[in-house]
Amino acid sequence: MTAPTISESTRARDEIVAVGKSLFDRSLTFGSTGNISVRLSNGDMLMTPTNASLGDLDPARLSRLDASGAHVDGDKPTKEAFLHQCMYCAGKGRGAVVHLHCTNAVAVSMLEGVDPENVLPPLTAYYVMRVGSMPLVPYFPPGDEALARAVAERAGKSHAVLLANHGPVVAGKTLRDAQYASEELEETAKLYLLTSGHRIRPLTDEQAAALRPKPGS
Repeated sequence: MTAPTISESTRARDEIVAVGKSLFDRSLTFGSTGNISVRLSNGDMLMTPTNASLGDLDPARLSRLDASGAHVDGDKPTKEAFLHQCMYCAGKGRGAVVHLHCTNAVAVSMLEGVDPENVLPPLTAYYVMRVGSMPLVPYFPPGDEALARAVAERAGKSHAVLLANHGPVVAGKTLRDAQYASEELEETAKLYLLTSGHRIRPLTDEQAAALRPKPGS
């Protein structure tokens, strides 16, 4: 593949910084938690570095990894870089990944009795359209290679997975797609917790199926 143009790399870096600040400012991530990546046209990945706050990113210091996951330049990458690589490898057309430790989604990931194949019910049309289904990945310590294998097993069927006692990992065609799906996921998790103990009326299987993209679309 040819090297990405300077303008492509610059745009991607600026967008990562803008999205990171937006997520941080609205308390969808905090401290140095969470990470964002964008895959460039040559397969390289631009990624937020280790121990960096998404609210205070420097575009020039973002980590760049090649298609194999090797660190090429920029600051040291997050130890969760493998999560991003797993999401890219598991599905075609994925151009960005957002991983957050957002409060409501993490809370749902700790509940007993959720469906491990699809954690949240189809409460709203936009959740179905932006997220679809979301399997639960069992708990592994951060950085554990077994977590990579567990994510890879589930990421092929869904562009969003929920790591138990950890948080969601969401891929999208673009960074904005991944951002919006992550936000919709967090709001749906909040709705799920708010309505816990109440009788709810989620979308029917037929209503949800009508909203999902058709194969080849």
